[in-house]
Amino acid sequence: MKNFSFHKGWSRLWYSFILGILFTCPSVRAMATSPNAKTLQQTHQVSGIITNTTGTLPGASVTIKGKNTGTMSDINGKYQIAAAASDTLVMSFIGYKPLYIPVNGRSIINVQLQDNDATQLQEVVVNAGYYSVKEKERTGSIAKISSKDIEKQPVSNPLAAMQGRMSGVNIVQNTGAPGGGFDIQVRGINSLRADGNTPLYIVDGVPYSSQSLGDIQTSASILAGTSSPLSSINPSDIESIEVLKDADATAIYGSRGANGVILITTKKGKEGKTKFSFHSYSGIGNVTRTMKMMNTQQYLAMRREAFANDGITAYPFYAYDINGIWDQNRYTDWRKELIGGTALFNNIQGTLSGGSKATQFLVSGTYRKETTVFPGDDHYTKGAVLNSITHHSSDDKFNFNLSVNYAKDKNTIQASDLTTQAYTLAPNAPALYDSSGNLNWENGTFNNPLANSLSQYENKTANLIASSVLSYKLFPNWEVKTSLGYNDTNLSENRTMPSTMYNPAYGVTSASSLLFVNNGKRSSWIIEPQVNWNKQWSAHKVNMLVGTTFQSQNSERLSQLGIGFASNSLIHSLGAASMIQTTGNQISEYKYQAFFGRLNYNYNDKYIINLTGRRDGSSRFGPGNRFANFGAIGAAWLFSKERVIADNLSWLSFGKLRGSYGTTGSDQIGDYQFLDSYSISGNTYGGVTGLQPTQLFNPKFGWETNKKLEFAAELGFFNDKIMWSTAWYQNRSSNQLVGIPLPATTGFPSMQANLDASVQNRGLETELRTTNFKNKNFTWTTSLNLTIPKNKLLEFKGLEGSTYANTYVVGQPLNIIKGYHYTGIDPATGTYQFQDYNNDGQITSPLDRQYISDISQKWFGGLSNQFRYKNWEMDFLFQFVKQNGKNYLYAMNLAGTMTNLPVYALNHWPDGGTNPDVQVYTTGANGAALDAYFRFQNSNATISDASFARLKSMSLSYKIPSEWSKTFSGKVYLQGQNLLTFTNYKGVDPENQSMSYLPPLRQYTLGLQLSF
Repeated sequence: MKNFSFHKGWSRLWYSFILGILFTCPSVRAMATSPNAKTLQQTHQVSGIITNTTGTLPGASVTIKGKNTGTMSDINGKYQIAAAASDTLVMSFIGYKPLYIPVNGRSIINVQLQDNDATQLQEVVVNAGYYSVKEKERTGSIAKISSKDIEKQPVSNPLAAMQGRMSGVNIVQNTGAPGGGFDIQVRGINSLRADGNTPLYIVDGVPYSSQSLGDIQTSASILAGTSSPLSSINPSDIESIEVLKDADATAIYGSRGANGVILITTKKGKEGKTKFSFHSYSGIGNVTRTMKMMNTQQYLAMRREAFANDGITAYPFYAYDINGIWDQNRYTDWRKELIGGTALFNNIQGTLSGGSKATQFLVSGTYRKETTVFPGDDHYTKGAVLNSITHHSSDDKFNFNLSVNYAKDKNTIQASDLTTQAYTLAPNAPALYDSSGNLNWENGTFNNPLANSLSQYENKTANLIASSVLSYKLFPNWEVKTSLGYNDTNLSENRTMPSTMYNPAYGVTSASSLLFVNNGKRSSWIIEPQVNWNKQWSAHKVNMLVGTTFQSQNSERLSQLGIGFASNSLIHSLGAASMIQTTGNQISEYKYQAFFGRLNYNYNDKYIINLTGRRDGSSRFGPGNRFANFGAIGAAWLFSKERVIADNLSWLSFGKLRGSYGTTGSDQIGDYQFLDSYSISGNTYGGVTGLQPTQLFNPKFGWETNKKLEFAAELGFFNDKIMWSTAWYQNRSSNQLVGIPLPATTGFPSMQANLDASVQNRGLETELRTTNFKNKNFTWTTSLNLTIPKNKLLEFKGLEGSTYANTYVVGQPLNIIKGYHYTGIDPATGTYQFQDYNNDGQITSPLDRQYISDISQKWFGGLSNQFRYKNWEMDFLFQFVKQNGKNYLYAMNLAGTMTNLPVYALNHWPDGGTNPDVQVYTTGANGAALDAYFRFQNSNATISDASFARLKSMSLSYKIPSEWSKTFSGKVYLQGQNLLTFTNYKGVDPENQSMSYLPPLRQYTLGLQLSF
């Protein structure tokens, strides 16, 4: 049987694009149009003036509803269009409420558009997953950003566009290398398992797995982990991102909503004349922050003092930096040489969209390429095609939507990040290249860092997301709907380690060259039939939703290691290896079934109750625990509509109190964790490969449960020119699914089970939006969000006797570090000193590792401002975080060895006086200082303030005036990302707090958008 694949090269991108073009042909659209639409009607000229509250409005759009006919108002607000007596004119302009004006035979129609300010924001419809709800009527906590926010940032991963823009959503970028991942937490850490805190991603109604198919041994040294699956989603194709946070919003997703739900909706076609849009931008990127390192004189002085302190007068032969083999007057700033390059990136997108009243379409193609700041020809490319078709029958009973999103990316970069070498290489180390232009090994004395570029990492990913929604209104109040989805992901990655990357003095040949190969694929489908019932009578409105979910997912991953090649030219061929080892081979199947429902009752548009429930079944649990029930209740009171308030508090334009309580769950434990499992032992007996047990059978463990409580208030003042909301939440997660440690005599380190432990997250979220000034020419708005989270381990029975005793403390946050308590430097010996907690005269672990350092965030948020003056618009966003974190001392090598250090290390004993930062210099011969150094790395001295405020993004754009051309519109813009960072952090970057991986890059882009 032949295997079918959606991925046969880049040609699939062209097939998808051509398919979309065919659907946009007039003949195809005509088939979906009612025959009555072909009836010709006599037209006449309709003219008029479009104004707003302060004067005429130039550049306003005037179209005929249901037809591909339109125009724009001129500089004086005047327009003219040919229309039939039965036509309806649609007047619209960004920031204003659209008007629908029947012609009724008139020749002159003057209109005034009303500001679409915050009052209209209450009418905005937000996506809650299985249903949509108006902003003013929602009972749950839902945060949203739109395509307008995303377009202001030149990012390749959707999560990067969310940073600093949503309360309760904390996102950290792990590395500045292309294709790297992000850590995201929605309202804190719920699970003791690091991989159990990932939210659920839904793309156009299709669950999208956030678990990477990558292998950590292939990609960890460059991507700070595995490749991010979210990189395969093109940000330019996204219409909106909603994050569901509380129980009312997430309970309908049951076991999958414990850590929040992220809904990604791609762009759809809109009614109107066919329009082609072109968008292109180019930019540069470089490292945001670096640390000042010792120069050659400072470094050599440190080395000489270290040898003197150790009583070594004759420098050993391997001390090339100081014994005269290397030039002691040479200086190289390795930060500039290794990570100081300029990354280039280019992005181009073309979109064709439009349609009639019955059928709308959109076809979009995007190509992106970016390089890195490392030396060499590293690059990352991505191609994406989006096709969308929406159809409504003439009687509006039948509705159909099809969306196909295909993306393919290729990442070809060196396999190791050079950041560590940039901060540790001796400043007088030799040149990178010799006089012939070859890598310089300085007669075997120099391990050239550019040899890492000979070890290459390559990642190819292809991702298809297809979704379709069909609905039909059986009766006036009844609608049946079915959502269909399919997701197919293929990943192929490899890492080469040729013998040429090693110092020739070691004598390594191609017989020791290595090739790591990892191939994975995942396919899933989902079917969700639903029934909706809506009824309204008098002041009562009822909405009921009932549905079921059938989902299946199959995954395969094969990781292999090739050892030894006849020549390095054959290193990319696994079959050429003299020895092949299978390091991992996983085949898993996941099946999921659920029944869900929602009942919403609205009385007089003031009192709203929302009930949601779900019964889930998952194949990841034993036969007796596969099903569980989850549900929530939410309520809202729009008290501003009460007559006593409306009549007496005219300054209060909107007021709502809401609350929710419910349970969600989690089954993020991987497949087959309850079964006995075996792995290949690698040993043979009688020519047969043996098996060894790796996991014990435990059918009793079940779902993690998360109970969520929230109370919130939303207020609008002065016609909603000031909008303020605040929410207090409490989440308690219990039945923790972790590996329970077992005695060594069992032969197993742990067994999967439900631990009698509970974790609590409490917090306060505040959002403020103000319209500071607004008239015909100038508008200024401000948005602020602030989150104050608090995480705590409430209960953990048997903690002190478990292997988690050195990791967690009851009553403390999960994100803590238990370490030694640093008390200073001994003035007599010059070594680090620590508190002896048990007073036994010795510093030992774990008895004296009792000091608790909290590195969780105290608060975080974002502040943005938008300015518009005539055709000019400027936006900027500040992201701010209050936290402690690991500083440079955690990653700093022993002071005095053959590695460079930050200039902070010059403040040492005894020259540092009464308050030195670093102990006595040593080459490692001082045993007491060496032991103290290792304890120091695990002490509270390496934890300090890591708070920061960062100018996350800034955008300046100029809209091309409408009077310049009647055939096209567009804008030119300049954007920046990670522009400035204000911090007292002693380290490279306070966000990822690492000296091993690139920090987020500072980026500048220049772009152009045109529409025809």
